[in-house]
Amino acid sequence: MLDLLKSLLLAGTSLWKTKRELALENLALRQQLAVMKRSTKRVKLTNADRAFWVALKKIWPQWSNALVIVKPETVIGWHRKGFKLFWRWKSRKRKPGRPKMSREIRELIHRMSRENRWRATKIHGELLKLGYVVSPSTVERYMVRPQKPPSQTWRTFLKNHAADIVACDFFTVPTATFRILFVFFLISHDRRKVLQFNVTDSPSADWTAQQVVNAFPYDSTPRFLLRDRDRIYGSTFSNRVKAMGIEEVITARKSPWQNPFAERVIGSFRRECLDHCVIINESHLIRIFKEYIDRYYNPRRTHVGLDKDCPIPRAVDPPENGSVVSLPILGGLHHQYIRKAA
Repeated sequence: MLDLLKSLLLAGTSLWKTKRELALENLALRQQLAVMKRSTKRVKLTNADRAFWVALKKIWPQWSNALVIVKPETVIGWHRKGFKLFWRWKSRKRKPGRPKMSREIRELIHRMSRENRWRATKIHGELLKLGYVVSPSTVERYMVRPQKPPSQTWRTFLKNHAADIVACDFFTVPTATFRILFVFFLISHDRRKVLQFNVTDSPSADWTAQQVVNAFPYDSTPRFLLRDRDRIYGSTFSNRVKAMGIEEVITARKSPWQNPFAERVIGSFRRECLDHCVIINESHLIRIFKEYIDRYYNPRRTHVGLDKDCPIPRAVDPPENGSVVSLPILGGLHHQYIRKAA
């Protein structure tokens, strides 16, 4: 009964439709009947059916009212897919990207960049004066890149002068009584050996300079001393170091990576020693640190940068010398392994 009333109402609304709307609605219904007659169990749509509904959607606003076999969202998806295919077909005739630069201009840019140390803006200006109209980005693209920097890099400098460089730095250690102790150390770049360390609770430029004097007696001074821009290194420190014949190499501001060996060894000190100890006072820290450096870090600890050798070169114990025994260091925090005859 309800379906009959609904059909009568729909038939009544057809009285107010134009001939064009009735013709389109009739066409849509006939096309769907043809699809249903062609299909057996499941509705089978061809590309022609899809193209019909995409075209009907463009010319008839009420197309969705007569659609039965699929949802309106499906037709919208067909339309989007057809739109993509259309523009893909239309754009295939055109070559993508900018027009190709002539060989003459490319070779001229190569020549200018090889013969001069000019930037892209300078080469671009010369090309404009020669009557070639190109963009600066094009010049930047076709320039010849130098294989090496004009001067040695910071890493190359550190590598070439490793035997003549000594690095220094400070780090802090809190005590059990909430005091702050300052540890100053000097480390060689070639063997990663800790040359000097000392502890104080009130560092000064005079005290720091004296540590450098104590580390290099007589004629054993290095050529370069690498340090950061800490304010503790005053004019007194610089004058004392200069009088010893040492040239200071100061890192850039906020660039700890320029003093890599000193920063790396601070991390080793903390991870391997200080993080496992509760420091009571200054003498306690000196005693622990001295045992760690003299018994483990310098003579026994292997380094990847030294081809698994130690800062103080360590001979290989052949297997025929006996069995391996371990000797505790710092109460068993680390161990020293040696061969001992049975």
